[in-house]
Amino acid sequence: MKTIISVLTSALLTSLALAQEESASPPESTPSTTTEEKASATVETTPEATVAPAAEKKAEPAATVTPATSTGSQKKEAATTAKPATAAKPATAAGAPATMTGKNINPREAETAWEAAVSKHDRATVEGFLAADFTGVSSKNKFIGRSDVLNEFKSDKDTYKTAKNERLNVKMYGNNLAVVTGRARETGTSKDGKAFDRTFLFTDTWMMRSGKWQCIASQVAKIKG
Repeated sequence: MKTIISVLTSALLTSLALAQEESASPPESTPSTTTEEKASATVETTPEATVAPAAEKKAEPAATVTPATSTGSQKKEAATTAKPATAAKPATAAGAPATMTGKNINPREAETAWEAAVSKHDRATVEGFLAADFTGVSSKNKFIGRSDVLNEFKSDKDTYKTAKNERLNVKMYGNNLAVVTGRARETGTSKDGKAFDRTFLFTDTWMMRSGKWQCIASQVAKIKG
């Protein structure tokens, strides 16, 4: 019995030893496989990481050149746009004389300029205010037209000290018609050397024509002098 037990014990020990050797051998091959897979993975990813940055760096110089070109064109356009502004100034100066002939001037301002023109014998200013079909009654109780008023200015030899409107009343009838009533006073010396002090009452009718106010009718009455 002891002999049989010893033999069985030896067989079991041998079997256990063989089983341990077989179970220990697979783990030794596992690290090599994992190492090979990691190595191969590292080799495949390394070229991709190197190529990507190179492509991005080449694209940057192209983006830098584009803004420089557009900035130059914008400066040229700005310089071209600024030139017409200088040329526009003479147009304003050329339009200034038009105010003296009735353009861009309202009836009240026109009446003031008209009376001031009397003292200066400024026939051209009054000519710009009078309509071609003007009609009226003078301070000498005569019917007059445009040419009569202008001839009176031409023949006037008096020397004026003052000539101004003392009262003006403007009434608008719509946007294109105005009636002005007022009183004008003139002082000075006549061509005979005599001093005078005259006062007139007047009614003037103004109409907007072709962008400017024109006097189309007038009536004057002398009340003093």
